[in-house]
Amino acid sequence: MDIPGWQLWIIAAVLAGALEIALPGFVLLWFAAGALAASLLAALGLGINLQLTVFIVVSVALFAASRTIFKKAFMRNAGNVKTGVEAMVGQEALVTESLTEGHGGTVRINGELWSARSLGGTVTEGERVIVEQVEGLKLWVRRPSTALEVPLKKEGT
Repeated sequence: MDIPGWQLWIIAAVLAGALEIALPGFVLLWFAAGALAASLLAALGLGINLQLTVFIVVSVALFAASRTIFKKAFMRNAGNVKTGVEAMVGQEALVTESLTEGHGGTVRINGELWSARSLGGTVTEGERVIVEQVEGLKLWVRRPSTALEVPLKKEGT
């Protein structure tokens, strides 16, 4: 059974397309497109060297172009994404243990309990506060309506 070259390229394209659907990522689609381009050349009766060259050039060019396009489209703000402790600043937290002057209390933020100190006086349990600063394992918070007052650090502490 002698299968023409263009049919082999079509089979390769279908297999790459099927694997693209089955596997995560977005890579094999471009090799399927390269195989389709090579099948066109094989149907025209051109040599295997030219077919392989077109397959490689088309696949690599589409792969490189897609990475550039997708990176620009989907990763525009990737450098600005805040995670972990940095993401807490500016978020709202719920006071679970009153925050009193001189002594801290506890707040719940993102489902976690954190030690906290108030920047604007006593805050009672159940109030909502805004995280202004993270210092180690302690959050500095304020009521949403109060002005920002960052305490000055004492020398020697």
